[in-house]
Amino acid sequence: MNGTATQRILLAEDDDAMRVYLERALVNAGYAVDSVDRGTAAVPLLENGEYDLLLSDIVMPEMDGIELAQRCNELSPHTKVMFITGFAAVTLKASREQPSAKVLSKPFHLRDLVLEVERALEDRISARLQ
Repeated sequence: MNGTATQRILLAEDDDAMRVYLERALVNAGYAVDSVDRGTAAVPLLENGEYDLLLSDIVMPEMDGIELAQRCNELSPHTKVMFITGFAAVTLKASREQPSAKVLSKPFHLRDLVLEVERALEDRISARLQ
């Protein structure tokens, strides 16, 4: 990394292939990405790290994405939250529980993911400047 501040993303996705695919797309788009395979593995990273965005699958073992987002709000309130899911019913629950979080439904194109991440992070920066 050169002297510019790279935005940091914490990716929580239990599907190995999807996690690798998403991480590669985000790194190629210029983000610093830490990825984990479950919500419980993300919590210590949120406690110790400064993340601009939590990108989390909703349906995961041990701790689902909604529960992880609630922990994120407690541990790192400045971190934006975005969900990814393949389940429409889960999308509705996420929208109720985390109304400020964007929900991307699978399948989605990587270009759409990167655009939504950029949009979420722009919102975070403009909110911080106000």
